Amino acid sequence: MKLLVINGPNLNMLGIREPDIYGSQTYADLEGFIHHAAVECGIQVEVFQSNHEGDIVDKIQWAYGKMDGIIINPAAYTHTSIAILDALKAVSLPCVEVHLSDVRQREPFRQVSYAGMACETSFIGLGFEGYRKAIQHFTKKG
Repeated sequence: MKLLVINGPNLNMLGIREPDIYGSQTYADLEGFIHHAAVECGIQVEVFQSNHEGDIVDKIQWAYGKMDGIIINPAAYTHTSIAILDALKAVSLPCVEVHLSDVRQREPFRQVSYAGMACETSFIGLGFEGYRKAIQHFTKKG
């Protein structure tokens, strides 16, 4: 099984950005965690991060016919991007949403998840562990 893990804007700033919310671990730490969790589950992963909405849409479209599923943390685009929602729906790949923080307990504008509308399930507020849970979700399916 091959999964594409997509991380949206500002996740490359982990360890610097709002450490009281996101912790002190870096994006490199997150990539290492994801790869380790995938190896534990016997799954291949490709990890992608972009601060640009169009690049994320392009990567989702690229996954069609190449990947078995998508794990996505659209970050701020969660609450604004119909384009990412439409791309996820277009490729019709199984998709799981992840958020490091508990967006349900944050500002009111963070309560809508467009990308989540195309996802089977979400793992929210679990920090890095949410990515492991998302990977495990795919192993239980297939």
